Amino acid sequence: MLSLNGDRRVTWLVQTPSTELGGEISPDGRWLAYESDESGLVQVYMRPFPAVDQGRWQVSANGGQEPLWAKSGRELFYLEPDGTLMAVPVDAPQKSASPALGTPAKLIAGEQYATRSFNQLGRTYDVSADGKRFLRIKLKDGGPDNRTTPVNFVVVQNWFTELQQRVPVK
Repeated sequence: MLSLNGDRRVTWLVQTPSTELGGEISPDGRWLAYESDESGLVQVYMRPFPAVDQGRWQVSANGGQEPLWAKSGRELFYLEPDGTLMAVPVDAPQKSASPALGTPAKLIAGEQYATRSFNQLGRTYDVSADGKRFLRIKLKDGGPDNRTTPVNFVVVQNWFTELQQRVPVK
């Protein structure tokens, strides 16, 4: 896993024979969550940040990818291999050197949502600031067998201006 220094030099944060992707720093800047295939199955892990050599904890239980912190920093989300969105409570008091991780809980079944394959970058979902709503890419006709096939969608910026031009107010 790479990091850019202030002078734009690249340094390795986590350097193992495995593949590590999807690094996410916790909102308080103390923890790094990431995915790795070190066990033979892609799992989500977390380490202290920036002292990543001071510990490592496995977050996911049955495989996991695309880690994402809740804005509060007290929950970590990830996707299981079938696309199920999971949440793990994280209790990491300021004076504690290790986090207390809760039991992963299923939030949203994944069979109708897109995921990415391990060798791709990015995340296929996001969480609202209050941690109560999620944005996910819904699969079209192909179903779960096509879950990593790109899904096209259109983002319209300044749509209100365009609407006013097309439908003038009288």
